[in-house]
Amino acid sequence: MKWGIIGTGNMGRILMEAWLDSGMIQQSDLYITNRSLKKAVALKDYYPDINVIHDPATLAQKVDVLFICVKPLDIYPLLTDIQSQLTEKHCLVSITSPYSVEELEKLVPCQVARIIPSITNRARTGVSLMTFGTRIDPVMKAYIQQSVKLYSRPLEINEAITRVSSDIVSCGPAFFSYIIQRFVQAACEETDITNEDATTMITEMLIGFGKLIEEGYYSLSTLQAKVCVKGGVTGEGIQILEEEIGDMFHHLFQKTHKKYQEDKREISNQLND
Repeated sequence: MKWGIIGTGNMGRILMEAWLDSGMIQQSDLYITNRSLKKAVALKDYYPDINVIHDPATLAQKVDVLFICVKPLDIYPLLTDIQSQLTEKHCLVSITSPYSVEELEKLVPCQVARIIPSITNRARTGVSLMTFGTRIDPVMKAYIQQSVKLYSRPLEINEAITRVSSDIVSCGPAFFSYIIQRFVQAACEETDITNEDATTMITEMLIGFGKLIEEGYYSLSTLQAKVCVKGGVTGEGIQILEEEIGDMFHHLFQKTHKKYQEDKREISNQLND
């Protein structure tokens, strides 16, 4: 089975690295291209046996599974360019949330799936959000699901929860990275601790936190209860969080969903022109 990636930006590259480093596919079975071809060619310094193709249409001819890793408004013109190269045997996979699989199926003659990755997949962990079109062959679906298991946990979702699921899985690492940096910043401003020491401490804490959850020692709620002794320092800190976080996360989801709807309207306008 030959795999292709159109678009080797952040997520395209993360997928490529996850596939190759996990052994999901061999370098010689991967075909890539990018609007800036120089960026794609540079990846051969790390993976010398991958195939760099000069244009998307030629790449489509050479692969069985084709991942589209470009911006939402670039998808329609791209699919228009490569449509004649796609057959019912191809499986086209989008990684962007605003395009539903139903919309994609109207644009191409092949099998369609949407797989929303996470930067955590680079470490062969985290979730990959999966949605499949009506034309997907059961064998192809099973093949993709088994392949994704090699570098993440595949989780099939329906269209209604696509945005919030993507907020948690795909955007979540950026959101919590920001919160953690603000936590470190406050520690440095309120005390004499250095940024370097605070960053080391929080990094090691997060690694340990993840392992406690991964190994099943605690759930999120039981871990909090275990650390938060009644009348202790942690309880005082939790009280501040309860008072001051308020509706912050509600507002976050409202904002991301607003942007999501704007993107979907732009796509709809583009498709109906």
